[in-house]
Amino acid sequence: MSNADFAAQRIKMVDGQIRTTDVTSAELLAAMLAVPRENFVPARRRELAYIDEDILIGGAGGPGSRYLMEPSPFAKLVQLAEIRDGDAVLDVGAGTGYSAAVLSRLAGSVTALESDPSLAAAARAALAALGCANVTVVEGQLRDGFAAGAPYDVILVGGGIEELPESLTVQLKEGGRLVAVEGFGNAGIARVHVKWNGIVSGRRAFNAAVKPLPGFERAPEFEF
Repeated sequence: MSNADFAAQRIKMVDGQIRTTDVTSAELLAAMLAVPRENFVPARRRELAYIDEDILIGGAGGPGSRYLMEPSPFAKLVQLAEIRDGDAVLDVGAGTGYSAAVLSRLAGSVTALESDPSLAAAARAALAALGCANVTVVEGQLRDGFAAGAPYDVILVGGGIEELPESLTVQLKEGGRLVAVEGFGNAGIARVHVKWNGIVSGRRAFNAAVKPLPGFERAPEFEF
């Protein structure tokens, strides 16, 4: 498929999948029109880059596998974060770097956190090829965040989680926003958490079914 074909698909994605789901941020729409999503998908799946489904980018599809989030819920999560020019953003579960590339066009700086070394390497290469100079890819456990770069104006969690750990919320600045999908499958709910006076409180925003992000499972409770 040619670059022109991918560009046409990108326009269709924005017009058919993004604008139609209450995403109205002009800056975000422009960013998603600018970033070549196909550059962040494994070669054998490039022609699927713009479908309205999650795309497998790591693993064999079983537990612990990693996915590029479906365009619509991703765009709605980013819009929910209300990213401003100059904001410092932590992208948790950056995968191959697509989310960081979009965020780089909205924020002042992006720290892209990835736990899988091969995905982190792919992200570095793809982001460098696009000239995303304000993105730093770092490796570490996703639920730990990246304290060395904290505090952040925005934290985006790139997949479904069972539990939101305090290790992430403590890395928010005063007035900072954390967006995540809590719960799996049809029980998934996108929430935005805001820190005011040192206290983090969350509110429900919309329903969203996205693939789980490994490492955020709730610890089992022991019964006596």
